[in-house]
Amino acid sequence: MPAKNPLFSSLKPVVGMIHLEALPGTPASRRSVREIEAQALREARIYREEGVHGIMIENMHDAPYLRGEVGPEVIAVMAIVAAAVKETAKLPCGVQILAGANTEAMAVAHAANLDFTRVEGFAFAHVADEGLIQASAAPLLRYRKQIGADRVQVWADVKKKHSSHAITADIGIGETAEAVEFMRGDAVIITGTVTGDPPKLADIRSAKEHCHLPIYLGSGVTAQNLAKYYTLADGFIVGSHFKADGLWSNAVDVKRIARFMKRHGQLGK
Repeated sequence: MPAKNPLFSSLKPVVGMIHLEALPGTPASRRSVREIEAQALREARIYREEGVHGIMIENMHDAPYLRGEVGPEVIAVMAIVAAAVKETAKLPCGVQILAGANTEAMAVAHAANLDFTRVEGFAFAHVADEGLIQASAAPLLRYRKQIGADRVQVWADVKKKHSSHAITADIGIGETAEAVEFMRGDAVIITGTVTGDPPKLADIRSAKEHCHLPIYLGSGVTAQNLAKYYTLADGFIVGSHFKADGLWSNAVDVKRIARFMKRHGQLGK
């Protein structure tokens, strides 16, 4: 059994997603930086008030995503907003920058005093809709060391959603999780095949059999299905289910968060 993650007060933390409005220079961009920040802070306050244990920010509205890098305008805005979210929420906070912009996410986390990053392609390559995403563990951890960001945890997706894994079809999800541990990742994230799709129980079991890192579920967990995952998983990253009508692109819904957290509390007794 993995040790409790020292970042969190809960043994099985719930991390709520803030999907930032489209950032400057991206096709859907229509808000000013201050408007983007204001919306993020509203959601951060809601998450804190409803008892969520952590927050992650992500640039999901920036579609279509660049592959493996983003421009300085995105990094700058995400750092500003992330620092404000961290200060407002007073909770552990993390960041993901799509698609696979893992070094940039580490820079944002360090500058904004965040606690973790969610990364794609940490161990093994995969083919996403942006193209080939190469393994990033070696350059990412060297960069973390160079900038003095050792305290920033790396949470690595395995068999990433919205991707083809044909080139690693002979390597199971458990072996991929094992590779994340070998490559000095701090946690493993398991998802369904697309956003909002729940993970397979067999995938979670396989990952836990092959590595000793915390296993967090990164898609498709709801108040209704939480019970079947609770004993297996070490934490939950919740996006779509916390949004109005269960749609990731909508604003957060206080009632949906409250129901989930109530159920989480009941299962933890």
